[in-house]
Amino acid sequence: MLDWLKGRRWKARTLPEPDADRLESRPVMSGAYLPLHRYLHDRYANTVVLTFAQIESLLGFALPDLARQREGWWTAPEPGVAGPGYADSWILAGRTARPNLQAVIVVFDRA
Repeated sequence: MLDWLKGRRWKARTLPEPDADRLESRPVMSGAYLPLHRYLHDRYANTVVLTFAQIESLLGFALPDLARQREGWWTAPEPGVAGPGYADSWILAGRTARPNLQAVIVVFDRA
């Protein structure tokens, strides 16, 4: 009954080597704001709303006073200009930041 199995040989499938030209080159994020980057990058929603307290909980430290006082702290730097490392956390995650300082929240929209 199982004679047909005896003649059958299992061959390991070999996967083709990835083409180096087709590999996606993604900017690398590092530093103190990496947990925020990972959180935003891993969300499927097009819009993520976080309170300042939630952001601080993710980061493990308090946001600077400027983040609570000035919307400009959250805006993305102009293209081609070296920006501060904290903005990279949402820019490299493909998001834009819209703060609402009175409501103490930040809306991160998919860019």
